[in-house]
Amino acid sequence: MTDTLIVGGGTAGCVLAARLSADPEHSVRLLEAGSVGLAPEGFPAALLDATRLPIGADAAWLWRYPVTLADDGAAVMGNIVRGKLFGGSGAVNGSYFVRATAADFAAWSRALGSSTAWSFDTVLPAYRRSERDLDFGDQPWHGRSGPIPVHRNKNPVPVSEHFATSCAALGFPEIPDLNGPAGATAGIGRVPCSTDDGKRVSTASAYLLPALGRPNLTVQAATPVLRLRFHGTRAVGVDVWHDGRADTLWADHIVLSAGAIESATLLLRSGIGDPEQLRALDIPVVHAAPVGAWFTDHPEIGLEYRSGPAERATVPLEYVLELDDIEIRPYTVAFTPGAQRLGVALMRPSSAGVLRLRSADPAVPPVIEHRYLSTEHDRARLRAAVGIATEVLHEMSATPRTDPMPHQPAAAAAWLHANLATSQHLSGTCRMGPAGDERAVVDESGRVHGVAGLTVADLSVVPVPLSRGPQATAVLIAEHLADDLRRSGGSRTSQSL
Repeated sequence: MTDTLIVGGGTAGCVLAARLSADPEHSVRLLEAGSVGLAPEGFPAALLDATRLPIGADAAWLWRYPVTLADDGAAVMGNIVRGKLFGGSGAVNGSYFVRATAADFAAWSRALGSSTAWSFDTVLPAYRRSERDLDFGDQPWHGRSGPIPVHRNKNPVPVSEHFATSCAALGFPEIPDLNGPAGATAGIGRVPCSTDDGKRVSTASAYLLPALGRPNLTVQAATPVLRLRFHGTRAVGVDVWHDGRADTLWADHIVLSAGAIESATLLLRSGIGDPEQLRALDIPVVHAAPVGAWFTDHPEIGLEYRSGPAERATVPLEYVLELDDIEIRPYTVAFTPGAQRLGVALMRPSSAGVLRLRSADPAVPPVIEHRYLSTEHDRARLRAAVGIATEVLHEMSATPRTDPMPHQPAAAAAWLHANLATSQHLSGTCRMGPAGDERAVVDESGRVHGVAGLTVADLSVVPVPLSRGPQATAVLIAEHLADDLRRSGGSRTSQSL
């Protein structure tokens, strides 16, 4: 019997496995569906190179999901991916490691009916514990000895430098540290990146790899979890597929860290969700909960422009322009041959998406509807953001390749739909909230309402839109909830069945 069984070896799962197994008297088992191993020898070079986004159609280390981004009578379809390997999406992303803002955490705490539960001051120690900031590590709001190296490129490529000087010429101030305590909401800043000598650093390499020698830690790859096992309303184990056969693994406490999509679908397949939807799929109901009824993501418009000569390889983002709920991103990678892209993202949309099962079969992807642009607030904010981005491109003397956005509102709305994409920052499918909140799936410690022995600890639990990309906050969630698990003893129960 394992003390704590962690489902999902992604960004959060690797942190939890390392932190919880630091107690030699506590046994931990980590399950990962992906088949890429952890041994440094033979590790795919594409996953190490921080200048590449290894998410091509033939990549074997990805979950792939069809999605509906928007639907106002003419559906905007798309596809999103997630990392299916140790380190999760942090092992395949752009190494952007920017913290959520103090205002985000104030809103998070308000969603819990508390002024401090997830305030910035409350979570700051976990942020500091995770990082080794090579630029600001001597400042009290940063860490200097954590597992994740964080730095900002000192010698940006010309396209990044040109973007930054153009923003300055338009009057936007410089933000010296995007991860600073003030939570600056307007200005141009260098992107903190989780890289080391040009190599992408994920929680697999930073947290899990150094812990692999612990005798109380068992790590299994290529082990997808099919469903949770319950004794009444207590989670007691998981059904898995491993080495070509089904098996059941038992544990005192189970933690889901499979990401906002897979953690939610696992709860639903196991009988925690909307009873009507579950019964329609012949899934026995364990507990009624609003799993998947709300999620948030960042809609993004891509403005392409003609690029100059080929530049040296670098991380995908070296600078960003922050405008409160807007982030403008001068990508250094070419998504279209011969063109650069300026990403225009709405970071706090008022529209929310839904996720639900299409089938009880784990091999069938869920229905994911982002419902972008469904409110006038979001359409207006993106129109304004595209206008600012267009000014920046003009200041850069760039030659646009994307047709300009029309001024007439109806035509502008159609243009937004035609150019709509997603930042792939989905979170909130199992949102936090107090027991009386009809929207809440877990409490402030990630424990699933209505059942025992079960915690969710990943981006699923975020109850509000985040004003920055989520990677640093995914690490934070695991660090913070690992503390809760240790303090509460929730990961080590003596209750017998």
